[in-house]
Amino acid sequence: MTVSATASAREILTGLHDVMASRAAAQAKLNSVVNIIGEALNSEVCSVYLLREGVLELFATRGLAQEAVHVTKLALGEGLTGLIARNVETLNLDEAATHPDFAYRPETGEEAFHSFAGVPIIRKERAVGVLTVQHADPRRYEEVEIEALQTVAMVLSELIANADLIDEAGVQGSASRPQSTATARVSGFKLVEGMAAGAAVFHQPRITIEHTVAEDVEAERHRVYAAFDKMREQIDRMTSQAEFGVGGEHEEVLETYKMFAYDEGWGRRINEAIDSGLTAEAAIERVQQRTRMRMRQIDDPLLRDRMHDLEDLSNRLLRIVSGQLGTAAQLGLRQDSILIARNLGPAELLEYDRRRLKGVVLEEGSLTAHVTIVARAMGVPVLGRVKDIRRLIAEGDRLLLDVGEESLIIRPTPVMEEAFDAKLLVTQRRRAAFAALKNEAPVTTDGQRVTVMVNAGLRDDVAALDLTGADGIGLFRTEFQFLVSATLPQREGQRRLYKDVLDAAGERPVIFRTVDIGGDKALPYLDHDENGEEENPAMGWRALRLALDREGLMKVQARALLEAAAGRTLSVMFPMVSEPWEFDEARALFERQRAWLEGRGHKLPLHIRYGAMLEVPALAEVLDLLLPRLDFLSIGTNDLTQFLFAADRAHPKLAVRYDWLSPSILRFLRRVVDQAHAADVPIAVCGEMGGRPLEAMALIGIGIDRLSITPAAVGPIKAMVRSLDRTALGATMVDLLADPPANLRGALQKWAEDRGVELA
Repeated sequence: MTVSATASAREILTGLHDVMASRAAAQAKLNSVVNIIGEALNSEVCSVYLLREGVLELFATRGLAQEAVHVTKLALGEGLTGLIARNVETLNLDEAATHPDFAYRPETGEEAFHSFAGVPIIRKERAVGVLTVQHADPRRYEEVEIEALQTVAMVLSELIANADLIDEAGVQGSASRPQSTATARVSGFKLVEGMAAGAAVFHQPRITIEHTVAEDVEAERHRVYAAFDKMREQIDRMTSQAEFGVGGEHEEVLETYKMFAYDEGWGRRINEAIDSGLTAEAAIERVQQRTRMRMRQIDDPLLRDRMHDLEDLSNRLLRIVSGQLGTAAQLGLRQDSILIARNLGPAELLEYDRRRLKGVVLEEGSLTAHVTIVARAMGVPVLGRVKDIRRLIAEGDRLLLDVGEESLIIRPTPVMEEAFDAKLLVTQRRRAAFAALKNEAPVTTDGQRVTVMVNAGLRDDVAALDLTGADGIGLFRTEFQFLVSATLPQREGQRRLYKDVLDAAGERPVIFRTVDIGGDKALPYLDHDENGEEENPAMGWRALRLALDREGLMKVQARALLEAAAGRTLSVMFPMVSEPWEFDEARALFERQRAWLEGRGHKLPLHIRYGAMLEVPALAEVLDLLLPRLDFLSIGTNDLTQFLFAADRAHPKLAVRYDWLSPSILRFLRRVVDQAHAADVPIAVCGEMGGRPLEAMALIGIGIDRLSITPAAVGPIKAMVRSLDRTALGATMVDLLADPPANLRGALQKWAEDRGVELA
């Protein structure tokens, strides 16, 4: 049978509206409902199951045995109906009995029917029941029939709620409750270590749709048109806003958003849903439910990401049409909170009150995302890649976050709270012990001094120098100002930032890295179209490559740095140098700007130190040519590691596959260190590797004596250094790298434990 989904849905909705507006009892209404739906779809069976006290109960049926009503019950996940409710997904089968989850209930008499289709009845984002149809002939229901069922199920959820057939006190019916109120523990991916306790707060609060049936279809259509216009204006403005294009998102994301925002097919589907008799909000949600169903069926990760983008746009459109536009940051945090989000940009994170924001849980996220870097600088623990978190957590739920254990406890028991508090107390005492070392120099037991500096990127980060007693800033990421700005930062704004940082640092050195943008750090206000879509942004048009191409961008930054450092020493290093000529061009650009400023009477730095970052393995092969031109060299282990292993460290299957303490990495780094020492050029490590005590110990063992790390890592690294015999370690590293054991990490761990090296 071919049926118009819009016509069928409208016919059914009209009948449902009349039934539910009547004075009949609730059971009589449902009995009429299944008859209306069955007749409209020419289906021999139509049944409604409602969730009551945690189980699905057959409430009404046309075609099954009436004796089964209120008798047949299924647990969540039990049988096809239970599977639909548990997974909140649609099933469409031409032969139900062949499905592995099929559960036969003899009292229903359903053995006479072969085909089966079912859709969840969703109320406030939770499955509160299931609507099913069955037919004697083996056939799959047509897509338009399934769409009609989904539309009807949406309206049915409101109608049964109004008829008091949803158990609002139960686990499904409350707007503020997730699928369960029980204690739960979920795992994720470690992004920023730390522990935190607080109430769950959603970055974008849930939108509750109160009315699904339209009184005036044309009025609803005009509401959607107006919302589309406003949303498209917002999307167009994204090219000058920091909300997008940051946090690991690149050019493709913005283009995908634009594509979907102006997609006629998407708008047409929403209009068709309105034509069937839905309100604007319900029509958007109806199309969004179908998008979610399609996402579950997609194996291609790129296509799934595009569907996620469409869902994000649907959420944006829904917030506009409902008038609920604020984020949790704009509404304000009222207590210690743990933020829940699909993903965040650094600008969005910085909007939150740092006094109340204790932790972040992301459905996505990666180690290299900008929000991760900013959160680490803020000292906010972050757990990423926690799937379906919105189905597990309700707004206001008590959460215990332990990123070190890659664990999130939801609605903890008192015993769990007590254990967490005890561990947190130990952590705080350890942190206090580290803080006590701030005035102590990082000197090894055999009298060798190690320089411990911090990485920074924000004006407030400079306070970490006094809090930790660090020796200076070994890496100031100048791109942070670009990432959180709505437009390209002007020279005066850049100059003020750099001068403030130098003033706050005082006599302690600051090394400014020139802007590292491009690749996964695309800026929406810069046009990248001429470069086309990059399949591998990490190895693409980024960092120094982009800066030399966009000479005007680098000139402005050079002048700002030179003016900010007037009367002092300016240390500047260039990121992602691949060959010596790139360093030469960057240095020459700075020197031309110095001469330009000098010719106009500007006060200049007393001395300029030029350095390079070794992140591209090719540079190691020409270090003998470059080192005579350098004042210092810094190794960026994050990019270097992924380039050496040809492995994206943000990839969930590769993130823990390759070890920093592998012979290949350490042998490579030792060769670089030996060359730098032979040329008498200071060398440092400023990647994440240097902030981990065991890895830092290995680096010191191969000759590194300068580390630039996150402020939180300074105390643990100082404690490790002060308990270490570097001479003995150096000899051990020679032996270990000459004939590496199968488990080099384990061997280093044992060596440290045997000699009392503090690695906590």
